[in-house]
Amino acid sequence: MTDSPVPMELNPPLEIDKALLKRRNAAETRFKLYGLAAVLTAVLVLGLLLTSIISKGYTAFEQTYILLDVRLDQATIDPKGTGRQEDLAAASYRGILRDALREQFPEAESRNEKRSLYGLVGSAAEYDLRNAVLQNPKLVGTTATIAIKASDDVDSYIKGFISRDVVQADRKVKDQELGWLDTLEADDRIITKFNVDFFTQADSREPEEAGILGAVIGSLYTLAITLALCFPVGVLTAIYLEEFAPRNRWTDIIEVNINNLAAVPSIVFGLLGLAIFLNFFGLPRSAPIVGGMVLALMTLPTIIIASRAALKAVPPSIREAALGMGASRMQTVFHHVFPLAMPGILTGTILGMAQALGETAPLLMIGMVAFIADIPGSINDAATVLPVQIFLWADSPERGFVEKTSAAIMVLLAFLVVMNAIAVLLRKRFERRW
Repeated sequence: MTDSPVPMELNPPLEIDKALLKRRNAAETRFKLYGLAAVLTAVLVLGLLLTSIISKGYTAFEQTYILLDVRLDQATIDPKGTGRQEDLAAASYRGILRDALREQFPEAESRNEKRSLYGLVGSAAEYDLRNAVLQNPKLVGTTATIAIKASDDVDSYIKGFISRDVVQADRKVKDQELGWLDTLEADDRIITKFNVDFFTQADSREPEEAGILGAVIGSLYTLAITLALCFPVGVLTAIYLEEFAPRNRWTDIIEVNINNLAAVPSIVFGLLGLAIFLNFFGLPRSAPIVGGMVLALMTLPTIIIASRAALKAVPPSIREAALGMGASRMQTVFHHVFPLAMPGILTGTILGMAQALGETAPLLMIGMVAFIADIPGSINDAATVLPVQIFLWADSPERGFVEKTSAAIMVLLAFLVVMNAIAVLLRKRFERRW
């Protein structure tokens, strides 16, 4: 009899399997913890950033007003008694306002005291008074209580940004002015209202008068030009490269350059716009039409890449079925492939426009950093955009522009969130699973 063969061990010992499995599970657990820590860190940093912006900017949505008893004598405002708007608007409301302040605080006698007293109200307070009379001409001939916009320093003090515990030499609101403000507060003559002017006025040298409407209109004009130029050109370029262009050396070079242009710093496009659109073609400086053309050049590669990806995601069976039914190449693309790729194209376009909305560097090169006190009426008028307006206010020394800067950032973030939300909704609404 022969000895039976000894069976060979086909598997390693069970103890080794357990050790390997334990190390692998530990590595996976560590990786999950690292990922969770990274996400929590990112959320924490984002939360700190938003908290800092909101805490500094929410006060800009309120404005301090002083209630003054103003004597509106007809002999001063409308001596002819015509009651016409042009006659009422031509009156000297600055003198009327100063008379009301002196009647409120007759102890201000010296020239310096009167200057400090007049400084309690904003530099455009006379226009507030004029607007109140124009809106209600029946006030002429009476003594009315009018809400007059307070100055920037008074507004900052009421909001708590200026402490009365600071030495008077280091404080913009002096002790005498604090006494006047205490009297006004005791008489309930200091109120705060929603700052409508922040949304309805353009930029100003005075913080209490500055608004974002001019920058918002400039941004809308600029983005409209950008969208009108880059969307059709970008989509048609993507369709040609993806559906019609032959695969050869030249198309490879074009694709490589498009991908490289998407990574070029934005300020390079600003230099290009300065050299070509302004210096060569002589287009108006600081105009939305030039800004839109520069941003279109910057956004075009992003739209082309996103559109090509959306076209490529359409299954080849769609094209084959259309061609098999006798459709031409053009009909196949524009009747079947393009409609199915439209959600991805729109998503990429909106994200590209959101990126263009937040750009500042290329617009600085073409002069859109200028101080613009008027609301632009067309694409050829001098204008600025919201990111550049934030840049200008952040560089201003006045305390009131600090909260204006943060408030403008909040508005810009709201626009970006809305645009990204629209992109997500479009994708969810029209997305198809293949």
